Formats: sequence, C-alpha cells, structure tokens
Amino acid sequence: MTATAQQPFAAARPRARAGWRGFGRLLRTETVVWLRDAGAVFFGIAFPTVVLLGVGLAIPGMRDVITDAPPPWAGLTPIALYLPVVLATAIGTSALTVMPVTLATFREKGVLRRLSTTPMRPQGLIASHLVINLGSTLAASLVALVVGTLVFDAVSPRQVGVVLLAFVLAVAAMFALGTLVAARAQRGATASAIGMTIYFPFLLFAGLWTPGPVMPDVLRDVGRFTPLGAASQAMTEGWFGDGFPAFQMVVLLAWTAVLLPLGVRLFRWS
Repeated sequence: MTATAQQPFAAARPRARAGWRGFGRLLRTETVVWLRDAGAVFFGIAFPTVVLLGVGLAIPGMRDVITDAPPPWAGLTPIALYLPVVLATAIGTSALTVMPVTLATFREKGVLRRLSTTPMRPQGLIASHLVINLGSTLAASLVALVVGTLVFDAVSPRQVGVVLLAFVLAVAAMFALGTLVAARAQRGATASAIGMTIYFPFLLFAGLWTPGPVMPDVLRDVGRFTPLGAASQAMTEGWFGDGFPAFQMVVLLAWTAVLLPLGVRLFRWS
C-alpha cells in the first residue's frame, strides 16, 4: 500500500521536471521572436536613451553647469540629474508597456491554454518573457549610462551600492505591477491601455519633466509613495547624496510584497 501511495508523487516529480526540460530552447526561440518586434525592441532598449539624448541635446541649458542651487546640485549639469530618472524610465517601460502586452496577447490568442496540454507548461513561456524583459531593462540601462558618460560626461554615483539596491527593488516592484496588469487583461490592447494609463503619471512622479531640485514639493511628496517616484528619489540620493533613502526602499519593498502575490494569485491562463 505504501508503494502504491507513493506512485502518484513519483510520477508527478518527473512530469514537473519534464515541463521545464525545453526551457532553454523556448527562451532562445522567444528571444528571436521578441527581437523581430521593432516596437518591443525600441521601447524596451532604445527609448530611455532616446529620451536622454532628446532632453540633453534639444533643450537649451541642459549642459550648462548649475551655479544657483545648493549642494549637492551646485556644480552639476541639469542633464546629469536625468540619469536616475532615465533608469527608472527603463524599468517602467519594460514592466508596463512591453511585458503585459505580450502576455495578454498570448492569452487572447489562446497560446497559454494550448501550452497547458503540452509537455512544456505555460509557466515556461511566462518565465521566458520575464527573463527577456529583465534582460532588455538591463540593456536599456547600460546603454543609457554609456551614452550619458560619453556624450554628457555624467558623474559617477557617490554610493554605488545604494543605486544598485534601489534599482533591484524598483525592478521587483514594477514587474510585480506589470504582472498584475498582465494577470487580468484579456487582450493585448487592454493591457496596453492599462499600462499606459499607469505609465505616464508614474513618469511624472519619477521626475521625467521636473527632475531633481526643480520638482515641486507636492509632486515629490506624492511621488515618494509611487514605485517609480521612490526608485528615482532613492537612486538620486545614491547618485548625488550621502544619506540612505530608507523610506523609499521600504515603499519599493511594500509594493512588491503586495502586488507580486496578488498578480500570481489572479493570473488567468485563458
């Protein structure tokens, strides 16, 4: 009787392993397909750098040294203040405008439902696109940093560890939010509409139009409670300041702790 009772569990373990056996090939295939989507590549990788170049080259005075502001802003250029904002933009773009649309489109076309009947489980497809979008976020951030350094002679962060911690927590919080959007949107167009509705106000609170010392106090106070606003403020403190943005870090952790389990729980395969 013991041997008989253990048979279902013994069979379940090989089946679970078999469901991930072809993940490497699936990831390569989905990456190739993703790279053929010009819109996903542009917004996932190039868009933050385009914003940085557009602001730095097209707006007068962005490369002039600031002389009428208190430390730590004095001696910097306005475009230098945009680097933390651009990194926040890179995170938000992939998390809200690329990944949810892809997953909702798969649901709309029945891809997730059909995969559930094959050895490769639908979780593998979701995991592959999570990896792809995380990779595009890192690529977009690195390209923006290189361009900012070469074109605008941007300064290095004072506290690299604080910037990296804020970046990682921002990725977790924003992709948790993107997962929640993808969990409920039945169509790709719906996911795009929801994502954009959240995306642009978040960019405002992150400081895309009013960075650093020129941001009004009201926007700064409200923005510290939003994931992109908290991320931008935390990375700005790590980049130019000497303190530790504990409040913003806690906000990012709270967003992740609430939204990630909710997105997983509410996710629908069809």
